[in-house]
Amino acid sequence: MAAPVGPVKFWKPGSEGPGVSVSEERQSPAESSAVTVIYNPYASLSIEQQRQKLPVFKLRNHILYLVENYQTLVIIGETGCGKSTQIPQYLAEAGWTAEGRVVGVTQPRRVAAVSVAGRVADERGAVLGHEVGYCIRFDDCTDPQATRIKFLTDGMLVREMMADPLLTRYSVLMLDEAHERTLYTDIAIGLLKKVVQKKRGDLRLIVASATLDAEKFRDFFNQNDTGDPSKDTSVILTVEGRTFPVDIFYLQSPVPDYIKSTVETTMKIHQMENDGDILAFLTGQEEVETVVSMLIEQARALARTGMKKHLRVLPMYAGLPSPEQLKVFERVPHTVRKVIVATNIAETSITVHGISFVIDCGFVKLRAYNPRTAIECLLVVPVSKASATQRAGRAGRSRSGKCYRLYTEEDFEKLPKSTVPEMQRSNLAPVILQLKALGIDNVLRFPFLSPPPAQSMVQALELLYALGGLDMHCRLTEPLGMRIAEFPLNPMFAKMLLESGNFGCSQEILTIAAMMQIQNIFVIPPNQKNQAARQHRKFAVEEGDHLTMLNVYEAFVKHSKSSQWCQEHFLNYKGLVRASVVREQLKKLLVRFKVPKKSSEGDPDPVLRCIVSGFFANAAKFHSTGAYRTIRDDHELHIHPSSVLYAEKPPRWVVYNEVIQTAKYYMRDVTAVESSWLLELAPHFYQQGT
Repeated sequence: MAAPVGPVKFWKPGSEGPGVSVSEERQSPAESSAVTVIYNPYASLSIEQQRQKLPVFKLRNHILYLVENYQTLVIIGETGCGKSTQIPQYLAEAGWTAEGRVVGVTQPRRVAAVSVAGRVADERGAVLGHEVGYCIRFDDCTDPQATRIKFLTDGMLVREMMADPLLTRYSVLMLDEAHERTLYTDIAIGLLKKVVQKKRGDLRLIVASATLDAEKFRDFFNQNDTGDPSKDTSVILTVEGRTFPVDIFYLQSPVPDYIKSTVETTMKIHQMENDGDILAFLTGQEEVETVVSMLIEQARALARTGMKKHLRVLPMYAGLPSPEQLKVFERVPHTVRKVIVATNIAETSITVHGISFVIDCGFVKLRAYNPRTAIECLLVVPVSKASATQRAGRAGRSRSGKCYRLYTEEDFEKLPKSTVPEMQRSNLAPVILQLKALGIDNVLRFPFLSPPPAQSMVQALELLYALGGLDMHCRLTEPLGMRIAEFPLNPMFAKMLLESGNFGCSQEILTIAAMMQIQNIFVIPPNQKNQAARQHRKFAVEEGDHLTMLNVYEAFVKHSKSSQWCQEHFLNYKGLVRASVVREQLKKLLVRFKVPKKSSEGDPDPVLRCIVSGFFANAAKFHSTGAYRTIRDDHELHIHPSSVLYAEKPPRWVVYNEVIQTAKYYMRDVTAVESSWLLELAPHFYQQGT
């Protein structure tokens, strides 16, 4: 069908992107330092009645039978069917947590691990952290003696295997949201096939997915090579969700700006369609905030014309504070239509009831690694058909709905069937390091569900060798390689931390490493941009972003970690508190590894040299063309507008944390360095004269 949204033209998926400003989150969606989202549409019923209302309840006994009789159960179930909260409880009720055993449930996103654990604890009348707990990076809310149902990120499961390769305490492991195919989901899948399946015949695996890729999972885990189906060790079960028909509308011709088109489509739905809330998908936080501001402005203008039905416009993205996230679940009067403007967190991680209209911009932000240039960056790409289907399905949860796709039907047909797994588009250095630490020497023969490109493997091995984590035979070095692997951080950060004692600045480096794990420390309200910039300039130093973040944190501590002070200086209070927690966790590791506690006492040089010791591979030189170029492969880069070095006299040499791609390739978290430091600290990586 053609969408009744006027003469809009669309940026065609797969073509050159428009000049839309995008602000990328520091971490991938799977690792965002996000918050708890718990919503219960049946709150007025008893707990038991609520549980029986869920579609998965009808299959309770069948699920338990299949777990008993097959080593691997693959479950297809739409978001909201109850699989995440109910199946672990069914297993506990059936005796799988007897005699101290644990049912583990992995989630790709921290937000889901925390929120689902909270809901299950509520249903069981338990205190969170006792019978039911969660374990995410820098936050372990479990009791080793008491916890029987444990929710954890897939990355934390891989870390647990470093200490206990056979996962001896677990009776059942459920890999939830496996369709997201994050880096650590795929590693966990490979490890469970290689290590556990062969040596722990008593361990049961449940792979839960919201999309129809079940055969791939089933075939991967099936150990039956006889051709006799009765000897299969894995099986598929489908849980029907509550779904209603959704009419799909396409544009007749493409539009150049999906942000403007999202706003126009929302307002036309509001003025022309019956009751029902609207969910609009965009690619990132800044796009979401831009559209929210534009819609609020238009809604006010509409209200002044006397329109009786009002709009309540709400953002939804992983880094949003918890109270703000929970607003999307609040009921509104019948005279109000709710509009939720969201990133892909609303595809499968949460379910908002009452949505009747979905607007799909047709794009998503993904992390992608180019092994040719050795640059990993965030970029906006067309969604897959699977994601587009998930998005449309959000409109059919409570009643029949409509989905407006801001692209043509012809372009939909050209979309990839599914999103490329992270394993095939990521920097593999952290993966290889952890596999080596788990005793897997030949990583090339590891059973990857989707094998990564060979060139990415080679690049990762070279970087780890340059960092000192691997020797010339690609073996993990002792103690440095093993210690780098034990940090829940990028290997570059880990190396920087471990070297900090030698440079006499472990106190400063601890702070910098912690601050770099937090997104959006600087708060910039749309209506107070100048005031915010004035306050932020107080912390800026000519050396760059790393020392600027150090200044912010030290000022925060000096002012007694005051939320009022943060508000006055337009700083993210919750982010700074989180940085404080992360810093304490990292400090414990440095104490364990006997890294001396030292401060450079205000001298920036040791701190900068220490940063180079970890990030030498991310170095660039200013070029006469006005851009930077990477030193080893001459790739053009620019300083990101959020950097304190942007619009200043460009330093000749810099190192950076990461690259993001919008209209150009931008370096983020940038610091000025001396070229002599690169030669001194990484002679094996750079030769004289580069």
